[in-house]
Amino acid sequence: MQTHELVSHPEFPANEVSRITVRWSDLRDGRVMLRFRVDGCGALVVPAFRGKGRGDELWTRTCFELFLHDGEGRYREFNFSPSQQWAAYGFKGYRARTDDYEPVFHPEIQSERGLAIFTATVFLSGRDIGAAKSAALSAVIEEEGGRFSYWALKHGGDKPDFHDPACFRIALAAAKTS
Repeated sequence: MQTHELVSHPEFPANEVSRITVRWSDLRDGRVMLRFRVDGCGALVVPAFRGKGRGDELWTRTCFELFLHDGEGRYREFNFSPSQQWAAYGFKGYRARTDDYEPVFHPEIQSERGLAIFTATVFLSGRDIGAAKSAALSAVIEEEGGRFSYWALKHGGDKPDFHDPACFRIALAAAKTS
């Protein structure tokens, strides 16, 4: 189990959100659990339930993301919305999208909101991690009044860009095959 802290892009500061952490756990049943914790969620705008399944343009609202890089230029992007919709895309190079990626099992997304903390928990198959060599975690946060902040392990430029190679900060040891 690892916990990773995301940082807000300096050009797009949050209003009330003060911290986002992500706990990555490899479960015994072969799944991976990502738990995104948002501290200071009083003004957080959470998309309403829209039915489970694939969605598109989820990053235009509050959304949590996982990127997996194969070490040879190719990568996959997963988007997880609190609405319980998800998306997955394949790329052959920087922002060179090839197709919709079909996960081994459709991601399961759960969320809970308290007075100060919001959590989004995602379960996906460890086989979807595959032979990835590195990973990136990020979040798009919408707060009341249409204010957006962009969170990542590291930002590589003047504008938020979760596809930037600088964001891939998590080294993955071995291929997950469970």
